[in-house]
Amino acid sequence: SVAYKNVVGSKRSAYRVLLGLEQKADGSDLRKQLITEYKKTVRGELDAICTEVTDLLEGSLIPHASSSESKIFYHKMKGDYFRYMAEVAPADKDVIKKSKDAYETAFDIAKEELAPTHPIRLGLALNFSVFHYEICNESKEACDLAKEAFDAAIAELDNLKEDSYKDSTLIMQLLRDNLTLWTSADTADDGAEGADEGAGDPN
Repeated sequence: SVAYKNVVGSKRSAYRVLLGLEQKADGSDLRKQLITEYKKTVRGELDAICTEVTDLLEGSLIPHASSSESKIFYHKMKGDYFRYMAEVAPADKDVIKKSKDAYETAFDIAKEELAPTHPIRLGLALNFSVFHYEICNESKEACDLAKEAFDAAIAELDNLKEDSYKDSTLIMQLLRDNLTLWTSADTADDGAEGADEGAGDPN
């Protein structure tokens, strides 16, 4: 999972840089053509890696997941990797639906099985809210989800286990940062890219 996360992270970063360069380049410029071609290559590589991960999740990891934590984690991971595919293919409704369905499945289990302060549940809320904001352009849904997760965790903070304190509070900080960013962006009528947790690792 960590190896995939690192490779996908570098591809996502490269794609964003190339997208920015492409938008700034002159339309008839040879440089823009080269950037566009390289962007297609990076997108293809990203799609291939994400497809490999989602196939592994659907074909093996999810069906054989025994604990609630692993089920939630793998469905969240499935949502993450379909989201990464949606980032480079915003018109692909099938990929967007698969991401949303995976997040919703994970969230339904998490609400029943995990405490609001559990780092997996918090990480899921963080990434699902980013999905709403960045992929679906649903700022209200994103803010509502992030605020609900943050408030629920704050209410249970006294019961937070010591071994997960650092992870949980870090994700809570990211939720709060995104809320601040998105609220100010909406006020300014300007888009803002929120921070997510990445694909993560169950340990």
